[in-house]
Amino acid sequence: MTTHAGVTEALADPRIQKNRKHWKAFNAGEVPPDWPLMSWIINENMLSQDGETHTRLRKLISKAFTPRRVELMRDDIVGIVDRLLNDLEAQAAESGDGVVDFKEIVAMPLPLTVISELFGVEVAIRSEMHDLVSTFFDQSTTPEQAMQSFARLWEVLTQLVAEKREQPGDDLTSGLIASRDDQDKLTEDELIWALVLFISAGYETTMNLIPNVVRALLQHPDQLQLLLDGRAEWADATEEVLRWDSPGEYVPMRYTTEDMELAGVRIPQGEALLMGYGSTGRDKERYGETADVFDITREDTSHLSFSHGRHYCLGANLARMEVNELIPRLFERFPKIRIAVGDADLEPMPSIIVSGVRTLPVRVD
Repeated sequence: MTTHAGVTEALADPRIQKNRKHWKAFNAGEVPPDWPLMSWIINENMLSQDGETHTRLRKLISKAFTPRRVELMRDDIVGIVDRLLNDLEAQAAESGDGVVDFKEIVAMPLPLTVISELFGVEVAIRSEMHDLVSTFFDQSTTPEQAMQSFARLWEVLTQLVAEKREQPGDDLTSGLIASRDDQDKLTEDELIWALVLFISAGYETTMNLIPNVVRALLQHPDQLQLLLDGRAEWADATEEVLRWDSPGEYVPMRYTTEDMELAGVRIPQGEALLMGYGSTGRDKERYGETADVFDITREDTSHLSFSHGRHYCLGANLARMEVNELIPRLFERFPKIRIAVGDADLEPMPSIIVSGVRTLPVRVD
């Protein structure tokens, strides 16, 4: 599904579910174990559940992941941003020509540090966790490497849960362990799967959103000037990038539970659907003839980057907070920052899941 109307319809239709048990080809053994997207199919977290199971998991997780907990992170995020911008300035000065990789120095460590602080992940294992999570979004990774990374990530998170159960802290992992509704609580596997989902989604998508915002503004100096002059809001720029260049390209999978018509197409029962979130923001049927134009002043900056309906992303506000605290400070401190290479030299991520660039070389004056 690639159109705004089609994806919206699919997200709202109860005849389309998330659990792989509805996929005929999978149940018939037609999907090989080394299929590159297998890790996205076999997961058992909230992302792949429906009905009462999904409602139960979302309710329990929401009790720990509250708006108040996110808001309490704001001062810490500002402090992290300031330290990373110091690092950007220092490494640019040391480089000789002022050229550094913005993604490596700022965009990668910001969400990694924030999500690690939020879940109480020790500094010593954060770099490894970055490497492990990244394999799930990289379609150049072999199936063997993906399974090895998943096994190691499960081991790391199991150890994290054990430590937090022994010594609870003021972090989300401890909150998830303690979260319960009447006599119900997350099982051990549900707890680990929740951590897999939150840490991977909370890190990878924001890591790619940040360079997408910076790149869009530097490639459209007229739009950036509106922000610098106070004629537009920074938050509006973030929403326009989420529409125009979403970091979430496709999310596997959803399945039809009966024969149906979707966006005018007949689809049999038991088929797998791939939701094309990235393309929905450029749909001219929704946004008109200027859908391809980056315009932070447009009236309709709505988008599906955080999904829609019952599976709407719980971490959307945290991602927005990180970007909206970083971007104004970046351009206030480095008003002459610019991309150091041409568009053709920016290598895209080897992924159908996320949209972004491997590196973002910038020149910092």
